[in-house]
Amino acid sequence: MQRSLRMKKEIADLVKNPPIGISCWLSGDESTLNELDAVMFGAEDSPYAKGTFRLKIHIPDLQFLTQIYHPNIDTNGRICLDILKMPPKGTWKPSLNVAAVLTSIRLLMGEPNPDDPLMSDIAEEFQMRPEFYFKTAQDWTQKYAMESKPTHP
Repeated sequence: MQRSLRMKKEIADLVKNPPIGISCWLSGDESTLNELDAVMFGAEDSPYAKGTFRLKIHIPDLQFLTQIYHPNIDTNGRICLDILKMPPKGTWKPSLNVAAVLTSIRLLMGEPNPDDPLMSDIAEEFQMRPEFYFKTAQDWTQKYAMESKPTHP
């Protein structure tokens, strides 16, 4: 019961005051409060600028549906971020809300963490050949994140 009330409040807050560059909504009706869809817009100062990236949230899991060239996001859309991992390896806390998690993922897009990669080859490229990484990330954004603009109901 408490979880349902919390999720209803979080979803209402997300709709009323969405984080900058993020839109999130229920995937279905209120019977599936743990299933959300989100759209994240690439920050202007990143290789993901003007891109629209779709995410699927099935609490507690998050996944990119849009292909993205990033050291901390693998080809299946899984995300490596400390707040998504349980302690002792991660820093997840029950007090984190969906908006905070989505904001952290958007920040990660602009500031990759090559020291904790899911894609070691991309992390190495990010560190050793940043201009090539930036160009490839821009190319993937053009190819995968700009073809169609998803909308929500």
